Amino acid sequence: YSGFPEPLIKGSERFLRRWQLERIDRVLREDLRDLERVREISLLEILLDALPSRVGSPLSIRSLQEDVEVAHESISKWLSIFESLYLTYRISPFGAERIKAVKKEQKLYFWDWSTVQESGARFENFIASQLLKYCHFLQDTEGYKMELRYLRDREKREVDFVVVKNKKPLFAVEAKLGEDSLLKQVAYFAERTDIPVFYQVHMGNKDYELLKGRIRVIPANIFCKEVLV
Repeated sequence: YSGFPEPLIKGSERFLRRWQLERIDRVLREDLRDLERVREISLLEILLDALPSRVGSPLSIRSLQEDVEVAHESISKWLSIFESLYLTYRISPFGAERIKAVKKEQKLYFWDWSTVQESGARFENFIASQLLKYCHFLQDTEGYKMELRYLRDREKREVDFVVVKNKKPLFAVEAKLGEDSLLKQVAYFAERTDIPVFYQVHMGNKDYELLKGRIRVIPANIFCKEVLV
C-alpha cells in the first residue's frame, strides 16, 4: 500500500488505485502548473507511464527520448521536474577502487514504490526508499554527508545499493525476492572492494553470514529493524 499515510492506513487496494490516480493528476495538472510553464502535459504523462518499467536498470535518456518522441533536453528537464515534485528520484554509481566501475549511468526510483508493477523491481524500489530514508535521517540528525549510490562495473555486474557516509562506504545492499542462494556479484564485489559489509536482503526467512561476516543474507523485516536504526 506504499509508504504514504493515506493508502497505508486505509489498507485497501481499491483506495490505493484511486489515490494514485488522484495524486498523479493533481501533481501534473496543479503542482506542475505552479512550478513550470509546461504545455505538453500529455507527453509528460507518457513519460511518467514509461518510467516504472525502467526501475532497477540504468536509465537511458535516449531510450526514453525514442519512446516519447521529444528532444533529449526535454526528457532531462522533465525528469528533474518529476524529482522536484517528489514523484521520482535518481541515484548515481559508486566509483569503487580496484574495479572498472561505471561512472555516469543513473538509476531511477519512485517515492511511491507501489507504482511499480513487476514484483522484483517493486521490492528493489521499496528497499531503495528505506535506505534513502535512513540516509536522510543520519544527515538531518547527525550532520553526516550521506549518499545512496549503486555499484556496477563495465561487465554489467551490479549490486543494487551502496550507502556512503562522508564519502566512505558503510555497507552495500542487494535486493532479491527469493532466499535460495547468494548472488555471484555480491561475493565478487565483496572480495574486490573495501566496502565493509554486504547485505543480500530478501522476502524469506533465512538469515546467515558468509565470508567471515562480510556478507549477510537477511530477511527484509530484520534488515529494517537491525540495520536501519
